[in-house]
Amino acid sequence: MPVIYNQATLSYSGGTTNSNITVGQVVEVLTATKSAVSGGYTPGDSIAYVVSIVNSGDSPLTGLTVTDDLGGYEFGGGTLYPLSYVDGSLLYFVGGVRADVPTVEAGPPLVISGIDIPANSNVTLVYEAEVTEFAPLGDDASITNTAVVTGACPAEGDATVCMECRPELTISKSMCPDSVTCQGALTYTFVVQNTGCAEACAEDAVVISDTFDPVLRDLAVTLDDQALSAPGDYTYDEATGEFATVAGRITVPGATFTQNDDGSWTTTPGVTVLTVSGTL
Repeated sequence: MPVIYNQATLSYSGGTTNSNITVGQVVEVLTATKSAVSGGYTPGDSIAYVVSIVNSGDSPLTGLTVTDDLGGYEFGGGTLYPLSYVDGSLLYFVGGVRADVPTVEAGPPLVISGIDIPANSNVTLVYEAEVTEFAPLGDDASITNTAVVTGACPAEGDATVCMECRPELTISKSMCPDSVTCQGALTYTFVVQNTGCAEACAEDAVVISDTFDPVLRDLAVTLDDQALSAPGDYTYDEATGEFATVAGRITVPGATFTQNDDGSWTTTPGVTVLTVSGTL
């Protein structure tokens, strides 16, 4: 709590004398806390935030304003915002009871005004913010944003959310040639991309499975141009065409992240390529 130190000076007949020093405290009746419901973020996520404002005083507080900086940080002589308020997402509770939403300016920064808190009561704001292209990416990336309450009694709270470092995999499949004769050769190519910051390792038990129709014979399988063999690396049933890699045999490197000149971030996925060739 802020401490007050105060001393008076008395001047008379060309002389001065000082009083004793009084000491006191300013008792804070308004407190604010902020928390993120989500444990972490990835590009394109929405994060739910909860701002709790408590009035422990015996008088109501009216006309308060909450300003959320949406994680704004300085870059290239300007301010970038890694979060963007999701329009219409605000929920407003007074003493635990849902009430009409006050005035909202999406910003950035986000400004919520016209907040009234009864004596010995509280207000809770719940809203969502979308992760923008300016959100930091990488192993140690995080977003810290602060909500500041202004009015009769100022207060503030902040929340930090780290990027979730986990594999984020997608797969695409192509066929070559796209027109093949009976007993002709055919190659399927599977491209696995990882846009997450963590490698998909053996413990993630990645498996590619497919049922080839028509059935392929005389299979040749490669993983990133390295030959694989059955049954150690994959299984294949020539009667049914069912194919599957052995769990954990496929790994996919994590993505790399680069911040561009305009402050936005580019994700370069980690890639692993599996090819399966045979004859019809």
